[in-house]
Amino acid sequence: MSVSRRWTVADLEQIEPKEGERYEIIDGELFVTHAPNWRHQYPAGRLHTALDNWSDQTGLGATFEGAGLVFSVVSGVIPDIVWISWERLWAAEDSAGHFAHGPELVVEVLSPGSDNVRRDREIKLALYSREGVDEYWIVDWQRREIDVYRRLAGALALVATLVNDAVLETPLLPGFHVPLARLWPPRSPMNRSAEPGSS
Repeated sequence: MSVSRRWTVADLEQIEPKEGERYEIIDGELFVTHAPNWRHQYPAGRLHTALDNWSDQTGLGATFEGAGLVFSVVSGVIPDIVWISWERLWAAEDSAGHFAHGPELVVEVLSPGSDNVRRDREIKLALYSREGVDEYWIVDWQRREIDVYRRLAGALALVATLVNDAVLETPLLPGFHVPLARLWPPRSPMNRSAEPGSS
């Protein structure tokens, strides 16, 4: 009978990183992801800019790409985007500059592949729900839609799936809004019908 290894955050520090790879652990399970393509990064960058502009205007918090969330010795992840209020940031920061408690908002942009989808839609959803994240956006650039999960009755629950001409808004960030159409990578003029997410 084989026993799978239970990884810790300390173990990650011993891994010799390979270029283009990202290492996360959730409940002791190691997840290795590869450098995303530009279509993944396009909505991530657009959302980061929109959130950053809102933060500059309101002075209520800050937006981070690639920030480390280290919730325990066996759970450390690196979401695509984090928004956190200044009040929560000072309370959540650990001695290494990571966030030890859930920020208000986490955004993950889906990468292709069933393992990636399962990680973001199931495993990370459960983690963020357990660790006090108030809102979780799952961005699917291939389908051109966003699932919005919000904390209800102590857990993250799906409250909306935004598509087409919808506008992304949230009571978490009063006055923040961005039309979904601004987020999606342009389709190739050479072969529009062959691209994922094209209609």
